Amino acid sequence: MIFSTARCLFAMVLMATMLVSLGCGENESVVEVDLSRREKLVAPQRQKTITYAYLPQYSRTVSFQRHRALLEYLRETTGLPLHQVFPDTFDEHIKMVQRGEIDISYSNPFVYIQLAEVGSTAFARIIEPTGTPDFSGQIICRSDNPTIRTIEDCRGKRLIAVDPGSAGGFLFPLGLFYDHGIRLGDFAEVEFAQGKQEKVVLAVHAGAYDIGTIRKGTLNVVAGMIDLTDIRVLAETRPYPGWLYSARAGFDPAATAAIAQAMFALNPDNPEHLRILDAAGMRGVIPAEDADYDPVRELTEKVGIY
Repeated sequence: MIFSTARCLFAMVLMATMLVSLGCGENESVVEVDLSRREKLVAPQRQKTITYAYLPQYSRTVSFQRHRALLEYLRETTGLPLHQVFPDTFDEHIKMVQRGEIDISYSNPFVYIQLAEVGSTAFARIIEPTGTPDFSGQIICRSDNPTIRTIEDCRGKRLIAVDPGSAGGFLFPLGLFYDHGIRLGDFAEVEFAQGKQEKVVLAVHAGAYDIGTIRKGTLNVVAGMIDLTDIRVLAETRPYPGWLYSARAGFDPAATAAIAQAMFALNPDNPEHLRILDAAGMRGVIPAEDADYDPVRELTEKVGIY
């Protein structure tokens, strides 16, 4: 028994010696490991997303479809991580900019002059489908309404507008009503469509309201929803400076410049660029500055709002 145990111990020592000899060559030096030295591992940080928002004048689906190709182009061209966000109302859009939750805004000029009050800076404006950087508002009614033939006939009627912050869908037509001596208090009822242009057209088409105010171009958007011959454009406003891009206060100027240059490079003679521009409802993008929107500020003073 003692012999057997000794033989087992000898075999174990021999095996251990062989393993050590296999692990270390003749000329291989011993590496000392200092366990007191530790290196802190830091996980790579993701690049902060740049938020981009289209003022919600249409439904979320329409907003996404209109600007999806443009956002893809901007991401590819600038290398910046732009991401579209969707405020539900005009007021929410403004508040999100104030909180720093929207970096780049695509908005109407009426909302822009409010954003400028909290530090936003205009850097680009669009060429409208009409070929100019200006746009207009329209007053509409049903074609078969025999009581409305002129702007003066709108007095005492039920009005639906896009939103209190809408330029073409409220402010511009309001200025035209003022020119004809009609004030908000002269309507039998005034309602807003939560910022959605198409809702105004559908409400007038259904007869829920006598007249509606929209931005020019909206009827093209709803062409597949209703028979447009049922709607008549009663009047159109003078043109005002159009939709624009602005950057919130404190946003990186270098990123703004990169986005602007990519936008300015869009060329309608390039078939791929034309596809992007057509989807977004624009013919091109040109530089803008704050003073371009002084006519809108003058209009707000005339009608006594904002």
